[in-house]
Amino acid sequence: MASMRDIKRRKSSIQSTQQITKAMKLVSTVKLQKAKGRAEQTDPYFNYMYKTVGTMLAKSGSIDHPYLRTSDTDRKAVVVITSNRGLAGGYNSNIVKLVTDSDFKKEDLDIYAVGGKGYEALERRGYHIAADASMIMENPTYPDAAALCDKVLSAFTAGEVGEIYLAYTHFKNTVSQEAKLIKLLPIEIDPEEVGTDSNILMNYEPNEEEALNEIIPKYVTSLFYGALVEAVASENGARMQAMDSATSNAEDMISDLSLKYNRARQGSITQELTEIIAGANAIS
Repeated sequence: MASMRDIKRRKSSIQSTQQITKAMKLVSTVKLQKAKGRAEQTDPYFNYMYKTVGTMLAKSGSIDHPYLRTSDTDRKAVVVITSNRGLAGGYNSNIVKLVTDSDFKKEDLDIYAVGGKGYEALERRGYHIAADASMIMENPTYPDAAALCDKVLSAFTAGEVGEIYLAYTHFKNTVSQEAKLIKLLPIEIDPEEVGTDSNILMNYEPNEEEALNEIIPKYVTSLFYGALVEAVASENGARMQAMDSATSNAEDMISDLSLKYNRARQGSITQELTEIIAGANAIS
């Protein structure tokens, strides 16, 4: 059995850790309130943009455009959004696992890492990091998403990659987040979303090329920005839950150690009394 001194030291250490986890939970809660509002405002636009552009291109017939051409290369660009900090439960590991457990071949992937944790984990596993945009996660903005979009689309139009994917965490609510991997280009068309009027072709003004030169970059940028906003909310939600669990676990450990300390103290007092009584009996 541990000594009273050892138990007291361990209890003091856990109490100090508990104070840190409480503080981190409060900070994450405050950040979450702001991030949650942005995510809830952005989510409808994010979803409708994804569906609308797919439906529009499905009704466009056969269009020859750099953003819509199928490439011969097997290489794929994957934009991986994680956080720059840990202590968020399985938030970062779920995204990394989503990429590593996919059907993609490691040697065919170009990783565009947004977030230091994803960058470190995938680089350690031998994935090729095409770009590191981890600083975006400190305060993601639409221009940041546009700059990242330019890099990825340049690689796509140059034929360096044939497909573009996005791995991020979808914010459902405060206690629920879902890791997602979606394909951005070439756009996959769902016949059910096109509807029964799919034979009605889309008309472009002034022409198809100019219109798609504006629409596709805005489409990709909007999805990047929406994913960044949701990722920030998801990170803070996951960290708040993780710190809440850590605080509760610390409370349980402190209670257990207090019980052990009291038992050890009681045993020590009993032993001292026994020694005193034995000494008194010996004298008499």
